[in-house]
Amino acid sequence: MANPSPLLIGCAAGFSGDRLDAAAPVVQALVDSGRPGVLIFETLAERTLALAQLARRANPDAGYEPLLDELLRPVLAQCLQHGVRIVSNFGAANPRGAALRIQQLAAELGARRPRVAVVHGDDLSGAQHRAVLERALGPSMPAQPIVSANAYIGAEPIAQALRAGADIVVCGRVADPALVLGPALAHYGWCMDDWDRLARATMAGHLLECGAQVTGGYFADPGYKDVPGLARLGYPIAEIDADGHCTLTKPPGTGGRVDERTVKEQLLYELHDPAAYLTPDVVADITQASVAQIGSDRVHLQGVRGHARPPSLKVNVCFESGWFAEGEISYAGARAEERARLAGDVLRERLASVAPLRVDLIGVASVWGDDAGRWLAAQASQGAQDVRLRVALQHRDHASAQRLVREVTALYCCGPAGGGGVRTAMRPRLGTVSCLVPREAVNPGYTLLD
Repeated sequence: MANPSPLLIGCAAGFSGDRLDAAAPVVQALVDSGRPGVLIFETLAERTLALAQLARRANPDAGYEPLLDELLRPVLAQCLQHGVRIVSNFGAANPRGAALRIQQLAAELGARRPRVAVVHGDDLSGAQHRAVLERALGPSMPAQPIVSANAYIGAEPIAQALRAGADIVVCGRVADPALVLGPALAHYGWCMDDWDRLARATMAGHLLECGAQVTGGYFADPGYKDVPGLARLGYPIAEIDADGHCTLTKPPGTGGRVDERTVKEQLLYELHDPAAYLTPDVVADITQASVAQIGSDRVHLQGVRGHARPPSLKVNVCFESGWFAEGEISYAGARAEERARLAGDVLRERLASVAPLRVDLIGVASVWGDDAGRWLAAQASQGAQDVRLRVALQHRDHASAQRLVREVTALYCCGPAGGGGVRTAMRPRLGTVSCLVPREAVNPGYTLLD
């Protein structure tokens, strides 16, 4: 049933590994508002999910957000006491495991037992889905073992779970904006073909999904785009009205800023076509949208339009693709850059039969370089006196990849002169391919624990 009260949704994480103290000010602001409130954590990325699948292989009870306890412990009891619902994709590869842990955590805190819903249907890694993936990927279907295959599902199961009385909804791979659209659907009772309202709430989710990016974090550039209190950034809160329009703000007394520029930067983030932002729920169009400052740290977004959702869903397939090896060594003082370049040339020659080598001179040319070393080759010597050489390669065979580790270590005595501070690492490498599958091939839903 539709609820006429404005809905507040706060975000307390924009990725796995985000700050652990972000949630408390957001929750306090939601409670103090006296309005219906929802707290979201967005902690899932493509590689994060594949790594979660590997973790679950090693331990069937693992595979969900490793910082789950640290994220929820400071605010879980307060949310349950004041009716602030929680929606997150921190279920990753094991949403049920995360849900069970949340119930245990609530008991440890002496809080009431929460009703936890688990969203399912995104995992397509099972044998029953292989034919669908083979048809979708064709010759791109990996020959190596598949680690994970997950469809980006939409907001409807989240909304259904909230309507069924869930206090907390734990998801795996849902589209990031669905974490906001789902609560808005449940709160206002919109139909699933109310394209304009769905698109507006989807863009509210897009603004929230990266956490402090929209409150000045990724925006900050001293002397050009100054942000006050960057060390104590407030995370964003969206006030969503019955038509889906939203106002962005942040908790009072926190650092950061919310203005037209921070909102516009995040609005355009990862937006390939402003007229057709594809999501599982709707195609959003921001070409007629307007962003307006309506108060201190308050920005209103309106004018978003929506079109019918796509007939297919995106699937990311991660697979085993061998080993990744890297090594670093430092050179300092006179002719440091020349010595670092020589060391890179030595490693290229000695590892030429193994695999192409990525060579970076950190402090001279690394971010701007490419895997073929074209940036480095184009640069005349700059005479840097503090250089960190970093090399890396990928190989399917562990022993072959490990040759890089040995060769970098050997630079200690095999020269050039004055190298030190060697660090090396080896880890499994994951490859990723993406495809589109028919919507009918995916069957999302939810289950309430107990």
